[in-house]
Amino acid sequence: MWDPPAEHPLRRLFTGLTEHAFFSYLGVADPPLTDYLSSLLSRFVHFDTVHRLPGSDGRPLTELVGMVLEAEQLPPGGRMQREFYRHVGDFALFWTGVYPEALNRTRARGGRDALVDYTTQGKRGYLLTSRMDASTQPGDADLFRRLSEQFEVCAVGLREVRREWEERRPDLPPGTPLIG
Repeated sequence: MWDPPAEHPLRRLFTGLTEHAFFSYLGVADPPLTDYLSSLLSRFVHFDTVHRLPGSDGRPLTELVGMVLEAEQLPPGGRMQREFYRHVGDFALFWTGVYPEALNRTRARGGRDALVDYTTQGKRGYLLTSRMDASTQPGDADLFRRLSEQFEVCAVGLREVRREWEERRPDLPPGTPLIG
């Protein structure tokens, strides 16, 4: 999984946008939370990271339903199950916050994700991750618990991050990818 270092220009851009959006727009000053979200945005620039989880057939999972079903089949409480649930939270938050219009297209096409509530599944994914971290990584457990509890706030904040990056490129129509 690609996770650029803090000094990488893309990571610095997302860090600045995320901190500004969350503090100025939402009044949220939570450095661990905004650091995690800027890391999420940096990691998800690579589409391979968005669909990094393998299904039982070895092919990348592209639907939230498949990710949840695969996670539930893994040995309970193991590192792999934790990573699946964390990715469920990340995947749901990314699409809910940054590209909610893509969820509308997903619902219109039908398929397994058409009836899934991404917010509910994202909150659940982060909550289960926090419980798996509680004894081994207390700081991470607290972060994932907050991501679960504040999922909707984080989604609104990520929408604001997107709005701000689109404003930085006024020569392009809204919705144009930041990286082209």
